[in-house]
Amino acid sequence: MQRINLGEFEELVLLITAVLHDNAYGISVLQEIEAQTGRQINISAVHSALDRLEQKGYLKSYLGGATNERGGRRKRLFSVTASGAKALSDVKEMRNTLYNQIPKVTLDLNFV
Repeated sequence: MQRINLGEFEELVLLITAVLHDNAYGISVLQEIEAQTGRQINISAVHSALDRLEQKGYLKSYLGGATNERGGRRKRLFSVTASGAKALSDVKEMRNTLYNQIPKVTLDLNFV
């Protein structure tokens, strides 16, 4: 398996971008992360992660149409590439493999 170079926050941003599908842009990603996780994050952290993921080939961006509520400015929308979908699948598979190796008696946790 090829090594997937994703940090925890990048993985979260990539997952949320996939969840948002056609409506993933900086603010919507920020709002969804906060809604899904309860974490308070900075918009610049989201933009940095989106840029890194695009540089890695996991996301692609395009400009949406101009809107009145944005003063005629266009949104930079993101979508997951085939490489990004593969990265998410590989990370999920690796995590599941590791979780499945945890002995059921470990710390008397019954989460497995």
